[in-house]
Amino acid sequence: MPPIVAIVGRPNVGKSTLFNRLAKRPKAITHDRPGVTRDRLEATVELGDRIVTLIDTGGMDFDAPEGLERQIVVQAEIALTMADVVLFLVDGKAGRTAMDDEMAERLRRAGKPVIVAVNKVDGSERIPALTGDFHAWGFPILPLSAAHGHGLQDLAETLAKALPEKETPGEEALPAPEAGIRLAVLGRPNAGKSSLVNELLGQERLIVSDVAGTTRDAVDVALVKNGRRYVFVDTAGVRKRTRITDGLERYSVGKALGSAKRANVAVVVIDATGGVGVQDKRLISYLDKERTPFLIAVNKIDLVPQKDMIALRKDIQDELRMCGHVPVLYISAAQRKGIGKVLPMAEEIWKECQIRVGTGALNRAMREVLDKHQPPLVNGRRAKFYYLTQASDPPPTFVFFVSDTERVRDSYMRYLENGLRKLFGISMAPVKVVCRASHKPKE
Repeated sequence: MPPIVAIVGRPNVGKSTLFNRLAKRPKAITHDRPGVTRDRLEATVELGDRIVTLIDTGGMDFDAPEGLERQIVVQAEIALTMADVVLFLVDGKAGRTAMDDEMAERLRRAGKPVIVAVNKVDGSERIPALTGDFHAWGFPILPLSAAHGHGLQDLAETLAKALPEKETPGEEALPAPEAGIRLAVLGRPNAGKSSLVNELLGQERLIVSDVAGTTRDAVDVALVKNGRRYVFVDTAGVRKRTRITDGLERYSVGKALGSAKRANVAVVVIDATGGVGVQDKRLISYLDKERTPFLIAVNKIDLVPQKDMIALRKDIQDELRMCGHVPVLYISAAQRKGIGKVLPMAEEIWKECQIRVGTGALNRAMREVLDKHQPPLVNGRRAKFYYLTQASDPPPTFVFFVSDTERVRDSYMRYLENGLRKLFGISMAPVKVVCRASHKPKE
């Protein structure tokens, strides 16, 4: 495993901005509002000649009460425990505070290498005035401006020198896990997305709270199981746009939907106690339209009376008529019921997404579906189907070349999709069927 560098500090000193700068991508949400970061975020970055795991943490307010605020501090403390080097970020413009002093004392007791980065130092002439107070702690001091990128090269070199020595070549190392799949976990606020990921991981990795909108960033969490490495992306709750009046939430939801596009398989978590809501339907429709591989996990079934389960199953079945291939699991993250089926089901879906069909089988399939049901007459004429190909990228995309695409109705396109699913054994993955105009058969 790469060495770990944890960025810590009180709220609103610029930790996420610095994290994004060092990661060289906007992975963490940044906002002027204090306390935006809650879960700890991780990214693999290059510092000098070293590869490290960089961790962004929530602001450490040690006077935070119990509940959500306290859980943020706990996650930051876990990052400190894991870290090989601690990057203590302070606000040069605000100066040294009592909270900073308490943090410095705790870091001293932890016995980890600590580098103090004084943020918001926008010019070399201001370095003495903005950094002077922080020398009292006795830690190495580096001035920088995360917002403008000043001082980052010196910071990267200093961090690299503070890291533990590289492993000696030839030392026995554990075999690297096989690359698994990437899963985005989506759903409405409070559906139980973070709880599900925590139970799959077997640890309290993500903050779980009754406060709607607890998760803001799209949080990547890795799990190695049976020699395979999976990455879960826990996302912000997706609500109806008209109900989102906060710019921060709007950005969080945008990142959630973007994570679904980048995932191999999405897991849509539905709260069984509320049934299939309007936003659940819209999310399902969005994923179906985008041809995103996904499954549905109906969570909190332990809270649904047995007599109501039949109605719930029928409701979900009715709502999935537009995408009947999508598998549904009924689970309880709180009681660990059914969660063991999530990863195997996701693997099966992704396996179907990799299906490749040879040219001969494609030609036979086209003849078979056309012989069973000819395209309908449109204005007295039928579209002529010349040949069929498959696109290279998943999910399975089949392209029919025809004489006139306007003579192929949507109902016939659905027939073609169902026929190809049956012939090629694709029962859970999305299938995309496209018609393109061609004036002659393929030679």
